[in-house]
Amino acid sequence: MTAEEIIARGVPEHVAVIMDGNGRWAKKRGLPRTAGHYEGLNTAKKVVSAAVKLGIKYVTFYTFSTENWKRANEEVGYLMSLIKTKLRAEFDFYKKNGIKLAHIGNMDGLPQDVREEIQKAIKDTEHFEGTTCVLAINYGGRDEIVRGIKKIVSSGISPDSINEELVTKSLDIPSLPPVDLMIRTGGEERLSNFLLWQCAYAEFIFTDKLWPDYNGEDFFSDIEKFQQRNRRFGAVPNQ
Repeated sequence: MTAEEIIARGVPEHVAVIMDGNGRWAKKRGLPRTAGHYEGLNTAKKVVSAAVKLGIKYVTFYTFSTENWKRANEEVGYLMSLIKTKLRAEFDFYKKNGIKLAHIGNMDGLPQDVREEIQKAIKDTEHFEGTTCVLAINYGGRDEIVRGIKKIVSSGISPDSINEELVTKSLDIPSLPPVDLMIRTGGEERLSNFLLWQCAYAEFIFTDKLWPDYNGEDFFSDIEKFQQRNRRFGAVPNQ
């Protein structure tokens, strides 16, 4: 199916992606895990390009979780360096495709130089009007909700005033719409603490493909699968 045909059937507003399998991809080829992460960056660009073609408004990538700090120092250091260097190096790609960058996660827990690069990339792309690419860096769903609750408590709001709308407004990006489709590569079938609040009514697609092997055509195919789902949001049709 062509991009035009997919668009005609209606595309999700917000797609979230768990990019799993970089390390296993590298191991199968006798390469260090870092090589898988580098190749995974190329895959992310392919997927963003596909999202741009379809006019999808938001794509959120699980880039680095709050649990990933437990990995080997060498791997963590490489990932931080990759984030820092590539954010600036890919500006022409963002400009060409009208991609606006955003960050979700605990910024305070990141190294200062990485924070500065993220903030600069967000500032440099804030006027672009195409797809918003949300980078979940030092992100955990529970951590986001806990930090949001702390904001509510510190504001002195009474318990009776707390509702879903207020909680949503306390999250890292209050304007980020709920996730319509969550894609996870690498064969695992779990959420891994990713966008717990936003994924309440998301459709899930799991694929055995390792992230570096995933591509734009796979993304198109997963959007087609999403379009075949019957989303009821707890209601009973024709009732």
